Amino acid sequence: MLSTNLIGKTALIGGSTQGIGLASAQAMADMGARCILVSRNEEKLKAAVALLSTNYGQEHSYLIADYTQPEQLNNVVAQFIATNPVHILINNTGGPAGGPITAAQPAEFLAAFNQHLICNHLLGTLVVPGMKAAGYGRIINIISTSVKIPLSGLGVSNTIRGAVASWAKTMANELGQFGITVNNVLPGATATERLSTIVTNKSAKTGKNEEEIAAEMINEIPARRFGKPEEIAAVVAFLASPAAAYVNGVSLPVDGGRTGSI
Repeated sequence: MLSTNLIGKTALIGGSTQGIGLASAQAMADMGARCILVSRNEEKLKAAVALLSTNYGQEHSYLIADYTQPEQLNNVVAQFIATNPVHILINNTGGPAGGPITAAQPAEFLAAFNQHLICNHLLGTLVVPGMKAAGYGRIINIISTSVKIPLSGLGVSNTIRGAVASWAKTMANELGQFGITVNNVLPGATATERLSTIVTNKSAKTGKNEEEIAAEMINEIPARRFGKPEEIAAVVAFLASPAAAYVNGVSLPVDGGRTGSI
């Protein structure tokens, strides 16, 4: 049977003090990985590390860095990687603000491009040499189902998410020969703070109450419910494992069936 054991592996996880990032860290820690959490709030990082399993003797830790400052993030992670090879990289950070693409300013695109694609690229290029040396690597990008079908009212996000998916596919093609896979997980509507913000904003724009907005969104999902962070995390953890060695270059919706494409 193919192994889902992550004992002896080190995972670097972005945006990991809450939501899908934290759930992914918890899932991989449960499988034996040593987890290094990355976020800008040290108090939240400390609290998140305390939630991770140490049943396999792991010593989890964290790095303080801000994805809105790519150079700073690069420096912090480079210093860590100099003495700590990373086998698993989870690229995950908060999405751009919503709004129609015709109202978006160039600065919004540039900020989102830096926060997502440039940060992903910087971290990816930092970890790849160690992954090559180990003969094992997993780069997993938490993106959005907008990679498959653009979502209404998320003009900047749709644009940048598509760019990240193309970057990932290109990297997957280049790195597969070294035992390194690069995949994208595309969460649908998931019960996180991000979803709560989207519901609140839609309520303010339409005049409908938040319960109505949530019900309308749920009605578009064949599963008839929002996803749970741990359900997304389970897919992330599988892709990080040896069992997923032949899964490479995919963009996988985890959305209860909402995405209207094959």
